[in-house]
Amino acid sequence: VSRQLKEEIRRGFARLEDPLAGLLAMLESSSDWKGKGHSLGYCITTELQLWIKAHPAVPQSGTELKKLQARALGILSQCPANLLDPLINIYQLHTADRNCLLEHVSHLYLQGNYKEAAILSIKLKLQADQDVEKMCTPLLLQDQANLVEDYVAEYPELQKKLLQTLDTWCEPSFNIRDITRPYQGLTRYKPEKFNRRVLSKLVFRLLERFNVDQALCPNVINQRHLRTLNYLFYKRFVEKTMTEENWADHIQSTVGENRWLQGHLVQSLLRHCDTHGVARWAQHCRVPPEMLPWAVAEELRKLHFQDRVEEVTKADNYEGSKKEDYYQLPIPRENIHFLQTWEETLQCWEKVLQPGQVVGVDMEWKPSFGMVGKPRVALMQLALKDEVFLLDLPRLLEQAEAEGEKEKLPHFIQMLYSDATITKLGYGMSGDLSSLIATCSALKDTEKQMQGVVDLLAVDKQVDGLSPEHSHEERGVRQPEKGLSLLVQHVLGKPLDKTEQLSNWEKRPLREEQILYAASDAYCLLEIYERLCKDPESFGLSSDLTDSLVGKQSKKTRAKKQLNKQEVPSPSGQECQGPRMEPSCSPAPTSPQEFSVVCDNMLQGLGRYLRCLGVDVRLLDNEDDHRKAAEIARQEGRVILTSGLPYQTLRSQVGEGRCFSVNCSEKVKEQALQVLKHYNVQVSLSDIFSRCQ
Repeated sequence: VSRQLKEEIRRGFARLEDPLAGLLAMLESSSDWKGKGHSLGYCITTELQLWIKAHPAVPQSGTELKKLQARALGILSQCPANLLDPLINIYQLHTADRNCLLEHVSHLYLQGNYKEAAILSIKLKLQADQDVEKMCTPLLLQDQANLVEDYVAEYPELQKKLLQTLDTWCEPSFNIRDITRPYQGLTRYKPEKFNRRVLSKLVFRLLERFNVDQALCPNVINQRHLRTLNYLFYKRFVEKTMTEENWADHIQSTVGENRWLQGHLVQSLLRHCDTHGVARWAQHCRVPPEMLPWAVAEELRKLHFQDRVEEVTKADNYEGSKKEDYYQLPIPRENIHFLQTWEETLQCWEKVLQPGQVVGVDMEWKPSFGMVGKPRVALMQLALKDEVFLLDLPRLLEQAEAEGEKEKLPHFIQMLYSDATITKLGYGMSGDLSSLIATCSALKDTEKQMQGVVDLLAVDKQVDGLSPEHSHEERGVRQPEKGLSLLVQHVLGKPLDKTEQLSNWEKRPLREEQILYAASDAYCLLEIYERLCKDPESFGLSSDLTDSLVGKQSKKTRAKKQLNKQEVPSPSGQECQGPRMEPSCSPAPTSPQEFSVVCDNMLQGLGRYLRCLGVDVRLLDNEDDHRKAAEIARQEGRVILTSGLPYQTLRSQVGEGRCFSVNCSEKVKEQALQVLKHYNVQVSLSDIFSRCQ
């Protein structure tokens, strides 16, 4: 707005006997202010707001102010969003009679102006006196979930009521049509956005955002646990990649004493085990005999109580395969140290924090199986040339806090990562750091200070001959190697034994197999690094690999490893340092016609956009489980495009680099550019609209 216009507006206010009434008269008689953008009415209103600050005697009180407030409320129901705050401020509507305000909002609601009623309620802070289910239901039917979040944001009690309501709607026997029936004629009505799958996602989002006790939502939590249960049966009996001990741990922690889940457990056991096997697992999981079929209950009576379940399906596992088939830790068992006290840990740091030291760093956490929150690190592994240290982080943090020295552990970790004279080796370190920060918030700035960090994931795509399919052919019935295991196989000759990967790493004491797995995961990084530095050319790498690996901190905020592994970016937005990427390391150029993807159901807009560019796209329906994307990807050789928590679940079900996490906060065009750039898809003019839309 020009200075001349502003001065003219202020002179006009000065000439008016009652500027507040004058503004209302102008707005009531004009339609200009109803449009979007900064109209003349908007300029005059905001100038009056500033003018009142300079002339504090203007605001009125008593009967006259009430009359003005009543007129202002009438304008609020029609005005654009940018006028709400100035008018509320000018006419002191927060001080108006609360019943009048509630009545006005109720009138808006009854007219079907649900969004306007909710926005005005938020601005006037009326939520505590309203029915949260009544206010939020039509908003959800209009796909206004973000507005619903804002509506309850400052009211913990309303958050709980809303979550309980949503959870009730997610009960399997609940008829959602009972909710939608009264709103059939609703404008912008989107019934496809109102189903248990979408509502369940919203519940988890709200639980995480507002840090509410999950016990408030038993239906949604049970359904998520049931999906976890089905996934565990798939890993154990179909894919056959989970050891019996790991499976038993996760089954117990998933099912617990929940009778509903125990019933589903029994049904799944009956499909995969004989009567004797079902009885033993029922005993192990403390399933009440009355929940079992008669034949299984009879078998259970014959069993003696045992401390440990005997193996039921030995033939189904390849864990009996010769250990010689896998990478072997070259140091004696006594050189692996499990540290739970500060005295032991200080001796570890004295050895690790030495100039010129090379340290393999890895972390383990309990699989979340899609539950709320980021995983918290349960074990941190530090490997040196002759020994490996396994740090029990939860125990050490608890001990330090009890002693009033909770900054002790973060201090040592920051010293390690910020020391340029110590080379830190990792694989996908961005994800590790993200979980480390979730475990200990004092480490949130660690990534900004990192020096001397080498992420071998960035080398992974440069190494010649890395092919999961090739590995699969060589190994016959076992699952194809991927990720670090594939790199270990190619560089050192044998893959890692990953059967402990999905262990419950929070359970103590750790089993011997877990200790050896954790130590191997960190130590193999040292051996890979040494081999690649000695003979980079034989692996198709540049001869200056040594210099590039320990070079200066990368200035790029998005390192190649982020694109390869697609870990969740850390809060700082910076990525771990990786080796300098040669131009030849990016994927070979491909055309949209040769590029096929499956889009998760929260990315349907991206899928349609990519299809316009000629990409072969399959879209999940709103009702589809996220895991259907993994099935389609495996069957049809597609890349999965997903986001958020589903990414953590899906990436483990497909080959490395076959699952991409899309930033949902960006526009569809930006998302598409990220995908095309990452997979080096070259779009030509003839590709556009080459597929049926």
